[in-house]
Amino acid sequence: MPERWQQTGFVPPRGLANPHVQTLLPRCLPRPHLARNSEVLELPDGDFVELDWILPAPADSGAPLFVLFHGLEGSFQSPYARWLLATASRMGWRALLMHFRGCGSRPNRLPRAYHSGDTADAYWLIGELSRRYPKALKVAAGVSLGGNMLLKLVAEQGGGGLDLAGAIVVSAPLDLAASAERLHRGFSRLYERHLLNALKRKVAPRLARGELPLALDSRALARIDSLRGYDDAVTAPLHGFSDAADYYRRASAGRLLGEVELPTLILHADDDPFMPAGLFERLPDPADAVRLEITRHGGHVGFMEWRERRLQPWLARRLAHELACWADTGASCQSAMDHHLSRSDN
Repeated sequence: MPERWQQTGFVPPRGLANPHVQTLLPRCLPRPHLARNSEVLELPDGDFVELDWILPAPADSGAPLFVLFHGLEGSFQSPYARWLLATASRMGWRALLMHFRGCGSRPNRLPRAYHSGDTADAYWLIGELSRRYPKALKVAAGVSLGGNMLLKLVAEQGGGGLDLAGAIVVSAPLDLAASAERLHRGFSRLYERHLLNALKRKVAPRLARGELPLALDSRALARIDSLRGYDDAVTAPLHGFSDAADYYRRASAGRLLGEVELPTLILHADDDPFMPAGLFERLPDPADAVRLEITRHGGHVGFMEWRERRLQPWLARRLAHELACWADTGASCQSAMDHHLSRSDN
């Protein structure tokens, strides 16, 4: 693997390097208490998404803005969401989270949901943020499913298609077919069952009320025992894909790695139990705008370290470092470093 892909900043505590321990630890630790203001953002198709804005908000309309996209069945309550939003807010950034359709406090209106390649709502939100805060520097981050969606969005839009200075992608399943296969094996089936149950709980009432155009009844839904089976029966037909294979092929952002023009940081653990080891060896080489940092350990959105005599999220510290570079120079840490080196060479 090319040296420029490597990163050694994350060191797991002794005895806590196991990927499943790293993945599950965040759920066992206290999360920052955050005040928030919720907003319903109307979408062009008549549906809506819910936004959570962290309080207190900066008084300056030109304050930098950090927007976060969560993972599959995630929300403001997800541990990583609290830590990342709290970090950005403490640094003086205007911080918000966009819930994907139906992931906020109430079901969405239309007979559809959200999926890993659904970039339209995020595109609409970023356009709205540009209208409200035209002078603010903006950085977006996506975690897991939200990371795949964000990488696909920035690749689709090119370098100037979004009012974003940069993007941060964390633990993203950039090969959805490989991720679905990995989650159906061994201990990782624990995560698959958890996600599958959450998805079923959400869709079952709507299915019973006849709100969804699916050739599926409650008994058939209950029999689905894999995420791939769910995507075949629910995700694909609801969103215009022929089947799960078609959905995975078209929605996976990994195939677009070489087309990214926006400065983008990708953080990934090679032992992530949601994905096969060596994930990036099977994907195209990243474009020059992409900084890929792969740690040996970290699990899936884990990255828990021992610091100041307690367990803390390394992701929050890594985000703080990156946002500080943006705030100080208007560029990512890697861009700032490249600029410095080019000046030194001259």
